[in-house]
Amino acid sequence: MQKKVLFIGFVLLMTSTLQLKAQYAKTDSTYKKWFVGSTMFLLGNLDKVNPPGFAQLNLGYRITGKDVISLELITWKHAWPLGINPFYNKVYGTPEEKFPGYIREHGFGLAYQRYFWKGLYAAVHVAPMWQTYKNENGNKVGDGFIIFNTYRVGYHIKLFKDRFFIEPSLGVAGRPYFTEMPDGFKEKDDKWPKWTPEPGLHFGFNF
Repeated sequence: MQKKVLFIGFVLLMTSTLQLKAQYAKTDSTYKKWFVGSTMFLLGNLDKVNPPGFAQLNLGYRITGKDVISLELITWKHAWPLGINPFYNKVYGTPEEKFPGYIREHGFGLAYQRYFWKGLYAAVHVAPMWQTYKNENGNKVGDGFIIFNTYRVGYHIKLFKDRFFIEPSLGVAGRPYFTEMPDGFKEKDDKWPKWTPEPGLHFGFNF
């Protein structure tokens, strides 16, 4: 887990040395309006304790130089409650807090991003997610549904003549709505908060 924290710190340090002139001029019609991308959470698939089978594809559109909307197709699984933050909580990955199986989630997110100064932005992500609960043998034991929201503040950094970009950010993620969990899962999840801090690092290609 310390390696993850060091990795995020290293990326933020490296990006801070770049020339940061990212906001698109409101009257500029030459910038590329569309982009595709994803997130560095893909690296979580290398985790040996709780590999999430994570995948995310973003398709975005710049309405103006300051207003951006995007669609995010997402799937992941997790065997520990989402309220256990793996970046600073040592009980993440321990057998005592593990679910009696795992939860596979898939859905889509809608995001709105607003620039305030140069590349500085705030964003809201709202993601309805459908859940499948499976036990230790991989057998289905229930279905569920959540709305997973994230609120971020970050910085958009242009790379390679604005062909690519990265967006380091800090945010808070959680579940304003979720259905009842099956027995065993609920007891573990109830012990932990429904909102937790979440660093982020998105990347994309403009076209």
